[in-house]
Amino acid sequence: MRQVEVRKALGLYFVMGTPNVKNHEPLAVLEAALRGGVTCFQLREKGNGALTGDALLGFARKCQALCRLYRVPFIVNDDVDLALALNADGVHVGQDDEQADSVRKRIGPDKWLGVSTHNATEVQLAQSIGADYIGLGPIYPTATKLDASDVVGTNLVEKIHTAFPDMPMVAIGGITLDTTESIIQAGADGVAVVSAIASATDPQKAAKSISKTIHSTLK
Repeated sequence: MRQVEVRKALGLYFVMGTPNVKNHEPLAVLEAALRGGVTCFQLREKGNGALTGDALLGFARKCQALCRLYRVPFIVNDDVDLALALNADGVHVGQDDEQADSVRKRIGPDKWLGVSTHNATEVQLAQSIGADYIGLGPIYPTATKLDASDVVGTNLVEKIHTAFPDMPMVAIGGITLDTTESIIQAGADGVAVVSAIASATDPQKAAKSISKTIHSTLK
């Protein structure tokens, strides 16, 4: 069943673009993260120095090939044209990106659609247009997204889980190894991280530690 598959994939959801990686080569970070147990990858190529055009297409193809190798869903953030060109597994959109119902029409019923949400009203709307999952946050302050909304904390995770039990949910925003357990306990199906892996000295070890915490909390 699709919903079960989506929930499983949300466990450790890695979000990255080349501007997020400082200490290593981006593809090496992605492969290390996949080896460490990442269950889903979202290419979010935004910010200073972000790739565009053919450079972006080439990088995206390499990321997708790695994801296929490790049998992990490959999601594209916001760029529907890129997702369609690559035949990506899905698209993730924010509240300020292309309208989710329009994106669903463009990508069709088979690809996954994720929507960033910050409150119950946005979750309800995402559910009504057929989103496969929501990203809820920012849970904690984050330096990755400078225009991020107000921090929502784990209380909102609990409320949304109770109000929308059928909606797969991944929490995002400033999440670290130390805060992962409380987020899963609050009812999220998984955590989405950027810096916790992309900025780690050892990305594989970082991914493995978070993955281990998720599995032990879900038991």
